[in-house]
Parts: sequence; structure tokens; C-alpha cells
Amino acid sequence: MFGLFGKRGAGVSRGGPFAGVAVPATAGVLSCRVLDPVDEPVRQAGFTLSDTAGRKVLGGETDPYGSVLATVPAGEYRLAVTAEGYTPYHGSAVVEEGGHAGLGDVRLEVAPRQALPEPGDWEIDPAHSQIGFTARHIGLARIHGRFNRFAGAVRIAERMEQSAMHVVIDAASIDTGVRMRDDHLRSGDFLDVGAYPTMEFSSERFVHKGGSRWAVTGALTLHGVSRTVTLDTQYLGLGNGLQGETRGACRATTELHREDFTLTWQTLLARGIAAVGSSITVDLDVQIIPKAPPTA
Repeated sequence: MFGLFGKRGAGVSRGGPFAGVAVPATAGVLSCRVLDPVDEPVRQAGFTLSDTAGRKVLGGETDPYGSVLATVPAGEYRLAVTAEGYTPYHGSAVVEEGGHAGLGDVRLEVAPRQALPEPGDWEIDPAHSQIGFTARHIGLARIHGRFNRFAGAVRIAERMEQSAMHVVIDAASIDTGVRMRDDHLRSGDFLDVGAYPTMEFSSERFVHKGGSRWAVTGALTLHGVSRTVTLDTQYLGLGNGLQGETRGACRATTELHREDFTLTWQTLLARGIAAVGSSITVDLDVQIIPKAPPTA
């Protein structure tokens, strides 16, 4: 099996920088160093080696020095390097049996910053958005679900960091595709939608993490309890809908711990039934559109 650091055993032992590394006779070594525009190494940049048919042969991340060192079967390869905030790099190399294909320094260019939504009031378009979740069921398989009814408003400030948002989710709209399970999730054992009909998230803290990454921190109110939650958010940019309207899009994820919201379900646990795991992953795909002005 070929990999990032070669293979010990039968093969060709190299000198120089590869001294002591045994490489199979039908393989060679490919290497490069990934740098930013000021010649600093880009650590944890993702790279993929594919053959001429487009099939992935090997993938991984650069080391703390921005280096890639891979032992692969002899052949022709395509190299793709990606890193947050940089334009992807694409190159090619031919690896010969017993040879070293050194690509030298691969320099990544800073990607143009995506245009942000115009300042003003925007709203979530529920027809093109989704709020989903994943949880463990009885400690075994994963269950996937979503909330079918929700609404949200976003106020984009002149400085994006000063923006705000408020989202309201109809707790009774939970949908895992199994009616009996959904009815149970709505009951007093779980969400207790009769007492707590909605879940709400409010934020006034948008922090740019570099590239297209943002951290959106706010208060999530669930089951009558409010806790601070941070959404790890990737901004996807602006586009136009079928009617020519401007749209902004993002993906976000966070992890919730049910005990933080008093969702302990002691009745079930007392019977030894771990109905839902201790953590729940929430994934959001959101599109926003400018809020329509009020009609006269």
C-alpha cells in the first residue's frame, strides 16, 4: 500500500533527502512545498493526487512546514492543492520508477474576498433553506431529521461584524421520517412542544475567521433554557434567483449537548434506554433575500 511517507521493505533505498526510505521498485516519490504569497509555509493545506482518468489516488494535508511527500506508483498525476482563503492550485507531474518528481515551491494566491450582502434588512427564504440535525439512536445508528417550519431575519450592518440575526423554529415541525418517533419527540419526554412551542436563536456577534469562514455567536433558547452557541459558518457568496432577485447563501454547523438544555429524559434513562446520544449535530443551509418593503 502506498502512502505519504513511503513504505518500508523490499524496494529501492534512496540517498540525499530520502536516505533510509525504502520505495517499491515500481514506485517513485513526488514532493513539493506549499507557500503563501510572502513565502510562508501553508500548513494543513489539502492536496489530492489523481490519475489521468480523474480517479483519486492519494490525499492528505501539508505538514507544519507546508511540505508534501508521497510515494506513489509510477505514472502521470494531477495535483490539486486547496486552502481556506486561497485560490486552488492545479498542476501535473510524471513519476518514474525509482525516480523523484520534485515540483519545488507551489505558491498559492490569495482568493478575492467574496462580496458581502448589502447593508439592510434581509430574511431567510425557507423554500431554499434547511435546518437539519443528526443524533445517535439508542447508542447505535444515527438518525437524521429536520425542522420543516422556521423563519428568520438578518440585519446586515455597514460593518458585517456588527450585523444581527434572529431565527424562530417551530418545534412541532420536527421530521425524522417516522411518524411514531416524531410524535414521541414532540411529547413531554423530549421537546415538550405544548409547553415550549418554539426554539429561537439570536445573535449580534459576527466574527470573521479568515477566508469565507465566520463565527456567529448568540443565544439559543430551547426547552425554556438559553445557552450561548457558536455557529461555524461558511459564507458561500451572492447570486441571483430565477426572478433576478439577489440572494446570499451560507452553510453552518454546531454541536449541542442535550443536558445543557435540561433534556435529560430521566424516565427513559432510569429504564436503561439511551434514546438519544448526549450530543446533537445541527447543520444549516441558508439562503437570505432582501426583505420586501411593507405594502401600503
